[in-house]
Amino acid sequence: MTGWRSQWRLVLLNSLTCGLEICVAAGITYVPPLLLEAGVEEQYMTMVLGIGPVLGLLFIPLIGSASDHCNSSYGRRRPFIWLLSLGVLLALFIIPHADVLATNLSWGSTRRNQPLQVGLLILGVGLLDFCGQVCFTPLEALLSDLYRKRDDCGQAFAMFSFMVSLGGCVGYLLPALDWSGGLLSFYLGGQAECLFSLLILIFVVSVLVTMKVSEEPSSTVEPGLSEPGRCFPRSCCYLFQCKLRTLKSGPLMCLLRTCWSMTPAIYRSYCHVPRVMRQLCLAQLCSWMGVMSFMLFYTDFVGEGLYEGVPSAAPGTALRQRYDEGIRMGSLGLFLQCATSTFFSLVMSRLVCLFGSRTVYLSSMVCFTISALVICLSKSVLLVTAMSALTGFAYATLQTLPYTLTCHYHKEKKVYMQNSETKKMHKNGFTITRDSVCLTLDNGPGDLNHKSGTSNGHVPYSSDEPEYYPPLHQNGAPLGLESEDFEKRGVGLDFAILDSTFLLSQVFPTLFMGMIVQFTESVTAYIISSAIFGAIGIYFATHIIFDQKDLRS
Repeated sequence: MTGWRSQWRLVLLNSLTCGLEICVAAGITYVPPLLLEAGVEEQYMTMVLGIGPVLGLLFIPLIGSASDHCNSSYGRRRPFIWLLSLGVLLALFIIPHADVLATNLSWGSTRRNQPLQVGLLILGVGLLDFCGQVCFTPLEALLSDLYRKRDDCGQAFAMFSFMVSLGGCVGYLLPALDWSGGLLSFYLGGQAECLFSLLILIFVVSVLVTMKVSEEPSSTVEPGLSEPGRCFPRSCCYLFQCKLRTLKSGPLMCLLRTCWSMTPAIYRSYCHVPRVMRQLCLAQLCSWMGVMSFMLFYTDFVGEGLYEGVPSAAPGTALRQRYDEGIRMGSLGLFLQCATSTFFSLVMSRLVCLFGSRTVYLSSMVCFTISALVICLSKSVLLVTAMSALTGFAYATLQTLPYTLTCHYHKEKKVYMQNSETKKMHKNGFTITRDSVCLTLDNGPGDLNHKSGTSNGHVPYSSDEPEYYPPLHQNGAPLGLESEDFEKRGVGLDFAILDSTFLLSQVFPTLFMGMIVQFTESVTAYIISSAIFGAIGIYFATHIIFDQKDLRS
C-alpha cells in the first residue's frame, strides 16, 4: 500500500477516530468543573467518571460479536458506528445544556431542578464516555476488514494510532483556550456551549467523511433482498414482509438478537480465548495499567510532589499558586506525550520493518518503565517533563502493534488459533487422547494395515507429511467433548477483548490508587505503581506470540 492516494485515503478513513478522540478528550476534561458547579461532591465525581468504562466492559463483547454476525445491507461495522455516533452526539448536546433542559423539563416550576440537572449531566457523561470508547471497536474491525494483508494492516493501524494521538493533542488544547470572549460565545451562551458546539461540528464532519470513504462491502443477505426487483409491493402483506426482513437485518435488531440468543456463547468465547490472544491481552492489560496510571495522575503528582503545592489551600495563597503552576506544567507534559506518540505512530511501520514487532514492543515498555523510574527519583522539572514526553512511545505502540498482531492471527487462524490443549475423550472406559488417534492413510484392499512395499503393513512416518486426525464425532455428536471452535471467532470479538483491557486499566487505578496514596502518604506512589505495572508488562510481553517461531518455542 504505497502512494499518497492510499495514505490520504487512510487519513480520511481514520477521521472519525480523530474526531472521537477530540470529543472524548475535550469533553471528559471539561466535565469535572461542570459536575462540581452542579453540586456533585468530589468523592462522587470519580465514580461518575467510572460509569462509562464499567458499561463498556459489559457491552463491548456484545457489540463486537454482533458486528461480526450482522448481515445488514449497509455492511457489518458501519451500522454500529452510526448508532454509537448518535449516542456521542446526544451526549455532546446534553452536557452543556443540562441546566436549560432541567428547567424546561420541570413542568410548573420556574426554578432550576438541581437533582434533574445532576442526573442529566451524569447521563451525558456516561453516554459520552461509553459510546466514545466503544465506537473504537467497530472502527478497528472496519480497518481490519478493509486491509487484510499484514503490511497494509500495519500501516492502517499506525495511521489509526497517529489519528488517536492527534485527536488527543487537539482535545487537550481546546478546553485550555478562552472561548468566552468571542462573538460565537455571545450567541451560543458561554464557554461550555461554544466549546461543545465546536465539538459537535468536528464530530459530524468526521463521521460523514469516514462513512463516505469506508465503502464497506455489503454482507450476505437474503436473496429476496439482494435484488431490488424482487421486492415490488404486490400486496400489503408482501410489502410488510419485505419491510420486516429489512428491519431484521438492521444493526439494532442484530444487537438485540445477539443479546437475546448469543449472550452465553459470547461470554464463553470472551473467557475462553485462544492462547495467542490470552497472552497478548495479559501483556496489554499490564502495559495499559502502567500507562493509564501515569496519565491519570501525572498532573496531580507534578502539582503536589514536584511543586509541593496543596490543592486544598485557599485560592491566592502561595501553596495553591504552586499547585496550579504544577498542574499547568503537568498538562504540558501530557501534551508533549501526545506529540511524541504522534511522531512514533508515523514511523511505527518503518520501525517494525527494521527491528521487528517484538523488539519495538519490548523497547517501548522498557523506555516507559525507565522514564517512570527517573520521574520518581528526579526533582528537576525539565527532566521530568522530558521523561513524560518519552512515554508517548509506549502509548503509540499499545495503540498499534496489538491490533496488527490480532489481524495476523485471524488471517492465519489454522496456525495461531488451534486448541493447544490435549483433547481427551472417554468411551467404553478408555481414555483416548488426540495423539493416540493419529492414523496413517493406507491404500490396501480390505485391511487398513495392508500396504505393499512397507514393513508390517504400515507407511513409514514422515514429519513433512500432514497428520490425519479422524473426526471426533459420532453420528453428529461429540464424543464427550466440547471443542473450542476458534475458527468461528470474529475479529470484532477479539478487538473487543483488547479494548476491554484498555477500559479495565482505567477502572483499577481509579479504585485503588487513592487508597495506596493514602496509605503511603505520598503522591510519588502514583508513578511508582505505573513503573511496577510497566515492569510486569515487560515480563508478559516476552510471552507474546509475534510469529510462528514463537509457537514452536
